[in-house]
Amino acid sequence: MASSGTCRLQGHFTLNGMYQDGDFLIGGLFEVQYLKAFPELSFRMEPKLSRCELFYMTSFQQARTMVFAINEINNNPSLLPNITLGYQIFDNCLRLGVAFRGAIALFSGTEETVSDFNCKGPPPVIGIIGDPGSTHSIAISSVLGLFRVPMISFYATCSCLSDRKKYPSFFRTIPSDAFQVRAMVQILRHFGWIWVGLIYSNNDYGVYAAQSFHQEMQLFGHCVAFSEILPNNNNPKDIQRIMGVIQASTARVVVVFSPSSLLIPLMNEVVLQNMTGRQWIASEAWATSPMFQSLRFHPFLGGTLSIAIRRGEIQGLRDFLLHLRPNTDQQNNMLRIFWENIFGCSFETENKETDGEQVKKVCTGLEDLNTTHTPYTDVSGLRASYNVYKAVYALAHALHDLMQCEKGKGPFSGNSCSDMSNLKPWQLVHYLQKVKFTTGFGDHVSFDKNGDAVAIYDVLNWQPSSDGAIRFHKVGVVSEGATTEMVLMLDEDAIYWNFENKNPPRSVCSESCPPGTRRATKKGLPFCCFDCLQCGDGEISNTTDATECIMCPDEFWSSPNKDQCVPKEVEFLSYEDPLGISLTTASLLGTCFCALVLAVFAYHRHTPIVRANNSELSFMLLLSLKLCFLCVLLFIGQPQLWTCQLRHAVFGISFVLCISSILVKTMVVIAVFKASQPEGKGAMKWFEAAQQRCTVLVLTALQIVICAVWLSTASPAPHKNNQYIRSKIVYECAIGSVAGFSMLLGYIGLLAATSFLLAFLARKLPDNFNEAKFITFSMLIFCAVWITFVPAYVSSPGKYAVAMEIFAILASSFGLLVAIFAPKCYIILLHPERNTKKAIMGRQTQKK
Repeated sequence: MASSGTCRLQGHFTLNGMYQDGDFLIGGLFEVQYLKAFPELSFRMEPKLSRCELFYMTSFQQARTMVFAINEINNNPSLLPNITLGYQIFDNCLRLGVAFRGAIALFSGTEETVSDFNCKGPPPVIGIIGDPGSTHSIAISSVLGLFRVPMISFYATCSCLSDRKKYPSFFRTIPSDAFQVRAMVQILRHFGWIWVGLIYSNNDYGVYAAQSFHQEMQLFGHCVAFSEILPNNNNPKDIQRIMGVIQASTARVVVVFSPSSLLIPLMNEVVLQNMTGRQWIASEAWATSPMFQSLRFHPFLGGTLSIAIRRGEIQGLRDFLLHLRPNTDQQNNMLRIFWENIFGCSFETENKETDGEQVKKVCTGLEDLNTTHTPYTDVSGLRASYNVYKAVYALAHALHDLMQCEKGKGPFSGNSCSDMSNLKPWQLVHYLQKVKFTTGFGDHVSFDKNGDAVAIYDVLNWQPSSDGAIRFHKVGVVSEGATTEMVLMLDEDAIYWNFENKNPPRSVCSESCPPGTRRATKKGLPFCCFDCLQCGDGEISNTTDATECIMCPDEFWSSPNKDQCVPKEVEFLSYEDPLGISLTTASLLGTCFCALVLAVFAYHRHTPIVRANNSELSFMLLLSLKLCFLCVLLFIGQPQLWTCQLRHAVFGISFVLCISSILVKTMVVIAVFKASQPEGKGAMKWFEAAQQRCTVLVLTALQIVICAVWLSTASPAPHKNNQYIRSKIVYECAIGSVAGFSMLLGYIGLLAATSFLLAFLARKLPDNFNEAKFITFSMLIFCAVWITFVPAYVSSPGKYAVAMEIFAILASSFGLLVAIFAPKCYIILLHPERNTKKAIMGRQTQKK
């Protein structure tokens, strides 16, 4: 439509509202009705909002107060002369989505088409009164702030809205929660309540207020006994959990930051469980809620102290409210909805069902409001409505000051003034920031640099009336002093205390820590402000007010609850342990295999393959391997002095006997081969049977000497080790002398390396002297096992270090047994035809 110079709105929001034309319009957003849920969006048709339900008379009174203030200004010749203010008010239905639609409609205008002609002139609205909700105000002001559209809320208290960088055009006629929290803490300080509970709603209002409350309490050395969040979905399990926390705590004073709608489920549960003996402190969001004025709440909420918005009086408001009349204008459909709700009638002439019942009564529009008794007509305690009144006047005074600008003396660039025919919203923000006036009730209205109003609150006491219901009685005022500290003026004699002794509750500071924890007092705060810190491993706390945990003695450890010391578990490799059973089984299997091979060799001792491989050394080797397998049993079971002394000695001597037999065996093989050569005919005279036995015995005797010296100077002994695992005692054998143990292992290693070297050099001898090949392979396995044993042994804790040593003994013993004797048993048992001198010598002949 660009060619015609006209553009059309992309969408039109159907919103309930009230409208009156004027030279300048003021927008308004109020919580008049409630939208339970948004309709499901399929996008197969144009999305439309469901009808809003319920009707809040108090909120409608606030909206009508805005209308009253605008009418009063229009009739005031000294304020905005020759200017008529109008209004466009929308219901946000307590939903952010609806509130945003309303804000966009106010900011963009509701005209279906816009031409060049009506693009000029003042904006659709010069400012917005509302939104009452903190969450809504945060979202809307974030957008409107980009265009510097002034927004004055009368009920949004979140301290976050004081951030001028995020919300540059946001103002409010209600003090920030930062002031409310300070006012509340001032009351707590006055009565000496240093130990209080905190409950807050799960929204911006509650969360920011709770954060400020924690900081303020800590600043003055007070303590928060518990801090609980009210569920948004009224979950019964969450409500029951919060009730349990309140009842379990010794804090008798409970502070609540929450709208009344989210608090009702908890208070219903308080009544149901008959929970008395609590002093409730109410924030302004539920300080004067009519929901809690009924008779059934008196035994539980009577005596409540609340921080309430400053009450005011507005002359002529009640008469104005009573003279309302509905009309058929769709832009004023909120009036018809109000009329239908307050009189229980309908303007529809056709029959209409509500909750299954026929609505027979038809509204005439002539019903008398004087016959009704609802919060709409109650002007005895104007608080939020009074803030609306002040917000409208703030905008009017700002616009009036803007109009009084003298040409050439203006505040804008070049000392210019605003052009009334093309007013910019940001220009009004400048004057709003500086506005100052006094209401007819005598209150001074102005804004600080953050757009916040002067902080002043009424302190109310919930007292029973003659009919037993609760009435809100003013007992004091708290306001911002010359410094940032709040000044409290309180009439204590007028306060009703809902306790048996009719006195304020004492601040009981006797919370205790559960067993196994200690009380850690927070730095700079009283003794009752503490954290319960878990005792460390091996520490206990027997008393509920202990400030230190006690370390258990060396052979004891803390119980799972850390409330007593119990004997430490003693750990060692036992025969009942699955690992011990496995290693014992492997040891006995190895012993049986050695016995079986020994029997085979003894039975076939006259056969060529046994005789050709030096049967005496083979029997000695099998005997030593059997000892190697059996010495493992000394490593299993509870360590005792004799087992600790024998285990390494038997292990060392057995392995030296084994390795020295293999070494001599290798030397004999080399000597036999040399004797078969012409130049080495005398080689065998040095390796006859006597020399072989003597060599083995001498080599073994050296190991016996090493063991004897070790055991006589620094003998191994049982030792209870607390260092590996602090929660257990590792019962082990201390080696006594590292040097002695190192010499034992080093000697075995030296013999093994020598045997491997000789066997490796002799590996290419003719097949009839192929013993060297098997020895080479066996010693390769032996060396590999013991080289990997060292790092594994060092890094294994407790009984697993012993298991690693046993595994190394078994692995190396099995390696020697299989590598040396398996090929011979294979021929003896499965191929006896090859166990002949001719067969053995034939291989040599064939090779040549």
